[in-house]
Amino acid sequence: MPEKITLVTFSDSAADHGRECGLSIMATWRDVRRIALKLPGTSEEVRSSGKSAWIVNKKFFAWERPLLRADLAALGDRAPKGPILGVRTPDLEMKDVLLSSDPTVFFTTPHFDGYPAVLIRLGKISTSQLKDVIVEAWLARAQKRAVAAYLRKCLQTCADNRRVRS
Repeated sequence: MPEKITLVTFSDSAADHGRECGLSIMATWRDVRRIALKLPGTSEEVRSSGKSAWIVNKKFFAWERPLLRADLAALGDRAPKGPILGVRTPDLEMKDVLLSSDPTVFFTTPHFDGYPAVLIRLGKISTSQLKDVIVEAWLARAQKRAVAAYLRKCLQTCADNRRVRS
């Protein structure tokens, strides 16, 4: 298995070059925006706070979520530094799966108790893992017809890729 390399705060062009070379690069807001806006029917809304949210079917599925004073008090010394992304999960079970899968990446606060969403330390998640989480969040919020069309397209792409490799 190739060694995982993390670049620390380089310019986007350096990070893009690293990705082109096959390195595992930690995610940025630019990655969130790029991934989310490629999904059908997605729009970006900049809220009055100046923070972005990505919406499908008039519902948030991903959003910038800095920690609030109450979050900091609840987390204490465990409160992460750096950018935080909130994402919707399909249900509370998937929320629990994500939280237990990698506590260095996924976390929650009492504010989200009983709500199907997790918080992500953006600087700790790879772009490929970020894509998976954002797509799952989109699938949980998009209209059923849009989801079915998206999944058909994904299956077709997989089938086409298998034919090319054969």
